Amino acid sequence: MAFNSFEYLFFLPIVFILYWFVFKTRRWQNLLIVVASYIFYGWWDWRFLVLIALTSVFSFGTGLLIERNEGKRPKQKFFSAANIIINLAILGIFKYFNFFIDNFSELCRSFGFEADWPTLNVILPVGISFYTFQALSYSIDVYRGNIRATKDPVEFFAYISFFPQLVAGPIERATNLLPQFQHERSFQYDRAVDGCRQILWGLFKKVVVADNCALMVNKYWDSFDTMPSVHIFFMLLFFTFQIYGDFSGYSDIAIGSARLFGINLMRNFNVPYFSRSIPEFWRRWHISLMTWFRDYIYFPLGGSRCSRWKVIRNTLIVFGVSGLWHGANWTFVCWGLYHALLISLYILLGINTKNKDIVANNRALPSLKELGQMLLTFILVVYGWLIFRAENIGQVWDITRAMFTNGSVGSETVRTDAFIYCGLLLVIEWIQRKREHALDISGIRQRWLRWTIYVIFVLSLFALTPRTFSEFIYFQF
Repeated sequence: MAFNSFEYLFFLPIVFILYWFVFKTRRWQNLLIVVASYIFYGWWDWRFLVLIALTSVFSFGTGLLIERNEGKRPKQKFFSAANIIINLAILGIFKYFNFFIDNFSELCRSFGFEADWPTLNVILPVGISFYTFQALSYSIDVYRGNIRATKDPVEFFAYISFFPQLVAGPIERATNLLPQFQHERSFQYDRAVDGCRQILWGLFKKVVVADNCALMVNKYWDSFDTMPSVHIFFMLLFFTFQIYGDFSGYSDIAIGSARLFGINLMRNFNVPYFSRSIPEFWRRWHISLMTWFRDYIYFPLGGSRCSRWKVIRNTLIVFGVSGLWHGANWTFVCWGLYHALLISLYILLGINTKNKDIVANNRALPSLKELGQMLLTFILVVYGWLIFRAENIGQVWDITRAMFTNGSVGSETVRTDAFIYCGLLLVIEWIQRKREHALDISGIRQRWLRWTIYVIFVLSLFALTPRTFSEFIYFQF
């Protein structure tokens, strides 16, 4: 069930009403969350429910075993490692098995050996990378002593399967989300209203910005050889806003939906296209995933508290794994390494990128220096999205070459309305860059003005949404 579907439009209010007006105690509300989440997830394919149930059972049992053997470190390490292996094996079989088999067979053929290895004809379950990482973080945190193992399976199943963030995040930690299922929750009108605002903003980014940009990207991606060079850049620019509007839009809808049920999810995007450096971009893009890699891979490797070359090594490992996490294709790995190399340049040049303040923090406009930094960072990010979107490495090279050699040939036209939607997104987010989300207008006292803004956004969803249905990009990850 997708957030931008009519099914979800009916599903969400039904669950909301049952949650607050029928199942009024924490235990019954948690049970409702589990049932609703399994209906939500099974809407794609009921067979996917078997995998998420197995992941939940293994991780729940592992937490109990680790806690039962408190003080017996070798046994705790064994159970934690076993759960990691089991969950990664499930993920690997469904997402990476064919990828590695095909590449191994190709390697054998390059040495003159003909290898005919079997492949699997399996469907990639939506969101498997997200809930697998969420399950892993629980058992690791229990092993580290950061959280006590829960003895309530309903609480734990709710933590793993919570439908707003189940399919595409944010990837929550047990230290934040699980305790919220362990305490009574009360309805707060202001939080619920703000959740609706964030849902509305997320839908605008998805169906108005991302889906209209997708029309241009999908139409012209395979005909880049006949397009003028500047139009190729426009195509990449549209994909840059497509993936941002698509993915951050999903996160906004997820966070807003969770807020309707008294649950707080972590912020996943923080105006990343206003970043002044690549490291800052990655502190503002897909925050839940990057902090996951930071805490469970980067820090254990030594983080930045080691020699400069080891810091670069750690960066390459984290971004290489991050690229592979996104999909079983070398383009994703190269995309991750591309950003790792850019960050390595910042490290080698000794450029300070640890400024956590929002750009132009106390000013209406950025300084010339900040503007130059943002433009350079944005251009580097745009080219990275070419690597991400390409079907193979050869296509990356072909499009790059065409961008600089095609000149003004071709007769393709670019839709000006897509530029308007992208520009509108940037302007709104710039004005609201210090807010949790761009439609946080609680500070406007005039009720008529707030409702006018709501009506404008709702009408835009009906008037500007493309006729073709478009799923969220990150469903495939």
